[in-house]
Order: sequence, then C-alpha cells, then structure tokens
Amino acid sequence: MQIKFQTFTVRKRVPLTISRGTSAGNTNIWVRLQHYGLEGWGEAMPFSIIQESKPSPEKLIEELNALIPSLEQFTPLERQKIEGVLQEAKTSTPVRAAIDMALYDWLGKRAYLPLWKLWGLDLSRIIPTSVTVGISSPEKAKERVRQWQQLLDAKVFKLKLGSPEGIEYDRALFLAEREEIPHAEISVDANGGWSLSDAIKMSQWLEKQGVCHLEQPLNVAAEKDFPILYEKSPLPIFIDESCFNSADILRLSHCIHGINVKIMKSGGLTEALNMIRIAKVLNLQIMYGCYSDSTLANTAMSQLAPYANYIDLDSHLNLVDDPFRGARLDNGRLVPRNFPGLGVELE
Repeated sequence: MQIKFQTFTVRKRVPLTISRGTSAGNTNIWVRLQHYGLEGWGEAMPFSIIQESKPSPEKLIEELNALIPSLEQFTPLERQKIEGVLQEAKTSTPVRAAIDMALYDWLGKRAYLPLWKLWGLDLSRIIPTSVTVGISSPEKAKERVRQWQQLLDAKVFKLKLGSPEGIEYDRALFLAEREEIPHAEISVDANGGWSLSDAIKMSQWLEKQGVCHLEQPLNVAAEKDFPILYEKSPLPIFIDESCFNSADILRLSHCIHGINVKIMKSGGLTEALNMIRIAKVLNLQIMYGCYSDSTLANTAMSQLAPYANYIDLDSHLNLVDDPFRGARLDNGRLVPRNFPGLGVELE
C-alpha cells in the first residue's frame, strides 16, 4: 500500500478558552492510504493535556515520515503486523489515530459498506450532540450561547468552567449562561481546573442548578483525590484528561461514573471500541469528545455514535475552513451517511 499525507489549517469561528488556555485554530494532517484502487482517509491532530508540551505538526510529520517505509510493505488487511510496527515505534496517539482511521475507511470502501453498517449499529439510537461554550465574561458567554442556537438550534450544552478567577467567577458565569438556556440539558467540564475542596463545593452547587454530570473536575496530578470526590459529589463524575485508553478505565473505574472517549487520545477507532466495550462491562457511561478535529475525525467517531450516552462532537461546527464534508446534522444529531467507509468527501 502507499501512504501520503499533507497538512491543512483550520481556524475557529469563535476561539475556545478552557482552564488551560485558549485555542483559535490548528494545523492538522490528512493521511491518505492507497491500495487496490481504493483510498482510505485519516486525520492526525496535535494535542496535549499539558499546554506547554503540545506536540507540533512538524513532530507528527517526522513520525509519519519515519513510519511510512515500514508500513508500505503491508496491505490494509494486515492489521496485526501494522500494529506491531506502531507499537515498536511507540507511535503517538494522533498518528495512530490517522492510520487507524484510514485503514477502517479503506476496509469500508472495500466492503462497499459504511462502518456503522459493517458493525451492525442502529442509527436511531444516536442522541443530539452537545455544543461547547468556553470560559469568558458572562456577557460574552451569553452571546456564544445565542450564536450556537442560531447556528443549529442547540438544546444540549457543555459549559467550560475552572476559571483561574476562582469558583465565584465560575458560578457567575454559569448563572449567566443558564439564564440564556433555562430549559437546556447542561453538563459542566472543568478541565482539571479545581482543587478537591472547590470540586466538592461546585458539584453540590451545580447539582442544584440541574446539571447532568461533571467532567474532569480534578487535575490529572490530583487523581488520588477522585475517590473522595466520588463519595461526596451528588453529580456523576466523568474523566477526560485522566482517560486515554482502556488501561486508564480499569485503573479509575472504582471512583468514576463515566469516560470521555476521543479518537486522538485513544489512537483510533480500534482502541475507542475497546474502551466502549470495557466501559459497558463496568457499567460506566460513555461520552465522545473532540479537540480541534475537522469533519473527518468527527465523522469517524460518529460511526460509533449509537453506543454513546453523551456526545460532544462539535469542533467542526466551529470551523470556518473545514476542507471536508461528512456526517450530517439531523435535529442536533450527528448522523453518519450511508456511504462506504467513513463517508467523507472533500468540501
């Protein structure tokens, strides 16, 4: 098989601020795998849960250039051999995700079936995706809520808290947003921005405000405190930055209620499926999330949408120059198309 790639830059219509900083755009990598007259597509997006250590696109390109000569000797059906090469090279999860996506896209095209149909999934089970409102002033946050409502009549929201200004600021920000959407379903994501004592206080306060769950209230460095929060929080606790793969679920399953699966964190659909199955065995809830992913990566995750209890695949909806067209919005639901493979085309 042949593997080619190129970079593309995406800009956010509205920059997103979370507890760790602000993102206005990103340079991602489009991977194209060719074999037997078919082409599978994947996406790599550089990300980090520690802003200072975020990998550059150049680093991912360096990885791909080193891997391609070893991978091109195989066909897309030799997944176990390909996995061996990726493991030996200690490949980063974004590059793994791009290769894994491309292999699945190729397989679906070879079988002439969309992946959701290849897996026997029921699209009627897909729930609406949430849309994300970042940390800002109360007035700007209210404006962002209105923008989302105008764009897709959004009814499910994820509100980012964990402001460096403290929990009183978080409360004022939340109340301003809630005033704008009094009947919406709301979850809160602190991105590890709270101490244990603040997380306990906010979980109790947010439960009274009708929030459905709390995501990553504690920093990864404070994971030892999750069992205490688990006992004291009236809200279900989901982990994101603390959950990259199946091993993380097993490590923390005793003190959480759910996990956030992201294709760039997991390293592709293969590990995402593993995580989903393990979470279901452990009776944990499942959420899907994203970074600055384009339609390509979010459409890949939408193939698994019938498994999710919560979905937050909205990054591509906030891009002004997304080069791809894929899963469609249907009453707030991100629904994959009935096209072979991922069902993604150039816009």
